[in-house]
Amino acid sequence: MKKLLISAVASTMLLTAGVSAQEASSEKQAKSAAQFRQALLQLVRSNVGALGAMAKGAIPMDTQTIETNATRLEQLSLMMDDYFALDTSSFDIETEALPKIWQNRADFATNVDALTEASQGLKSAAMKGDESAYKAAIGSVLKSCKGCHDSYKAE
Repeated sequence: MKKLLISAVASTMLLTAGVSAQEASSEKQAKSAAQFRQALLQLVRSNVGALGAMAKGAIPMDTQTIETNATRLEQLSLMMDDYFALDTSSFDIETEALPKIWQNRADFATNVDALTEASQGLKSAAMKGDESAYKAAIGSVLKSCKGCHDSYKAE
């Protein structure tokens, strides 16, 4: 019985690890964390840019670019929880990340999951060569980005 209880507690801790955040212990640590987050989000931005241009008709739809960028976005989204795990909100650092990220980690994680799912859907459409689904799938990616920005990014 004791082993079962220990196992249950350990499992619960593992499942909630991504939902809670550890506070930065110094301004140096907070600045470093913010720099890594910003680098990650710059990569997201660089991959979303071409997709948005395609959705608007500014550049032609390109299946290979869509598949490549969707794959990258999926991978980048899977890193977000790690790079936002350190709560830097108690330090005066240059960041557009709002403190609400660490006050509501579960909702933030849901937003990140939406980007992962939207990226997977876009990649699937590209792999199938389903050009009729490209614009809607790109829209889902952009919607997931906007949903997170509306709640967790300073203007």
